[in-house]
Amino acid sequence: QVQLVESGGGLVQAGGSLKLSCVASGSIFNAMGWYRQAPGKQRELVAAIFDGGSTSIAGFVKGRFTISRDNAKNTVVLQMNSLKPEDTAVYYCWASRGRTYWGQGTQVTVSS
Repeated sequence: QVQLVESGGGLVQAGGSLKLSCVASGSIFNAMGWYRQAPGKQRELVAAIFDGGSTSIAGFVKGRFTISRDNAKNTVVLQMNSLKPEDTAVYYCWASRGRTYWGQGTQVTVSS
């Protein structure tokens, strides 16, 4: 199995920052990224990064979140700044190569 291991979630105050990391085993992937899901809400694509360095950032986090990738280490990082209570969610890492693989998620809680 391909395994994606996420880390970096936790509890922070509004205006703070968190750095989420995801390490994928084995394969080199064409794309990696993050989505999130808050209780009672549908999942939201947060960010993606592709071979060649192109990125896609969701409008609701644009200007606050940054995604980066280390292909040699099969690692993707989501740097989250200026966090808001509405950013509270479980954040899931994904990686794609012919099919998409998913991490188990890491909880991010932003207090007001």
